[in-house]
Amino acid sequence: MAELSFDGQREGEKVLFTFRRHFSTAKRGIFFLIFMIIVGLVPMFLWQNDARMFWIFLGCIAIGLVGLGYAYMLWYFSIYIVTNERIRQILQKGLFKKSVVDLGLDKIQSVSVSTPGMMAGISGYGTILIQTGVGDLVISQVPKPEKIHNKLQNAIKIAEERQ
Repeated sequence: MAELSFDGQREGEKVLFTFRRHFSTAKRGIFFLIFMIIVGLVPMFLWQNDARMFWIFLGCIAIGLVGLGYAYMLWYFSIYIVTNERIRQILQKGLFKKSVVDLGLDKIQSVSVSTPGMMAGISGYGTILIQTGVGDLVISQVPKPEKIHNKLQNAIKIAEERQ
């Protein structure tokens, strides 16, 4: 298995695991596609004998697919990287805008996990709260949060033992 690497990786730093938020965070793109299909169907029903309405419908679908692709891109390029030294949060906020936050494992005081409601329980996602002396890092809509929580706890324990 190839070893993972990323921009900004320090010498001797090893990637333990990566994770993304649950795919349901991209639901805006799915809703936008459905909305555009409905918008495209309205002229087809109002002017049934006009063949141009079919092209308007296809145009609406194309615009909806672009919106879905944009939402997918935001989800795909937002990632959490856990190494033997730190947690790196990379959030894609637009086509050309992203933010990167690094949090040393030695700065973490506690990690907790919660499932915010019935839909989260059914869909299998939850929230991870990482508490530090300077503030909290809240990671919402994490798939299989208990599994990620356990992996984070193990990484923190290993980092503590190294010191």
